[in-house]
Amino acid sequence: VQLQASGGGLVQAGGSLRLSCAGSRRTFNQHAWGWFRQAPGMEREFVAAISRNGYNTQYADSVKGRFTISRDNAKNTVALQMNNLESEDTAVYFCASNYARLMDVVRVASTQYEFWGQGTQVTVSS
Repeated sequence: VQLQASGGGLVQAGGSLRLSCAGSRRTFNQHAWGWFRQAPGMEREFVAAISRNGYNTQYADSVKGRFTISRDNAKNTVALQMNNLESEDTAVYFCASNYARLMDVVRVASTQYEFWGQGTQVTVSS
């Protein structure tokens, strides 16, 4: 297993969760990272992304102002802080990464990622 996601769970609407994704190899600190999610019967969709140097981030419109992506290159981890959760945020969340030659590029398409975590379930009750 190269990416391991954790932190999902059941939370009430308005609550918070923090997802974490750990890379098993030191070279993951040279990767751009992203979070995607997939609700039942829906296609996988982009949530947030962060550049290799951590200076650039991008978010889906639906989560802007509520979610924050961050990374710790020393620990090869990426986190997704999710606040003010809504029932529409219920989904399986996946972390993803891919080697990035450029330090400041963010990637929003799932096809741009080579490595994927196993997914962690987030359920928001209304």
